[in-house]
Amino acid sequence: MTASFAAPILRLAATAELEDALKALPGAVVLTNGCFDLLHEGHVRFLEGCAALGERLVVGLNGDDAVTELKGPGRPVVPVAQRAALLAAIRWIDAVVVFDAVSADHLIRTIRPDVYAKGADYDPAAGGIDLPEAASVASVGARLEYIGLVAGASTTALLDRLRESPEPAD
Repeated sequence: MTASFAAPILRLAATAELEDALKALPGAVVLTNGCFDLLHEGHVRFLEGCAALGERLVVGLNGDDAVTELKGPGRPVVPVAQRAALLAAIRWIDAVVVFDAVSADHLIRTIRPDVYAKGADYDPAAGGIDLPEAASVASVGARLEYIGLVAGASTTALLDRLRESPEPAD
């Protein structure tokens, strides 16, 4: 676990060396991914849960165009370079990999993690939405794990609260 300095920030095209290095270390490599726009407590708790599933945590980060496609106009609020730097500063993240696709399929097939973690909103046992990358997870033999979410903690909820707050008087 990276404890005293920021984790490396890589582009998906540069991850072959990272994959080899992570596989050479003992223990399970955990992969998760997301937009991580306006980092908040829910993100931090989710990433803590991911890190607890293995010894190395790699976080895939959607590029700006993919976030706009996934979340709509006006998103991301925070550009990819800043989102990546914030994630890399979290001590239990071992690498941040920026990828430009909406789907994490290529990321999963490149990293070939031991564990792939997503939020409980994708858990079919809890009525979650279908995981688009399920076939890729199965194809690399990764164990799929779902992490509970912090109620009320979401970037969308945070943005809604900001939009509703009154303008400060001059």
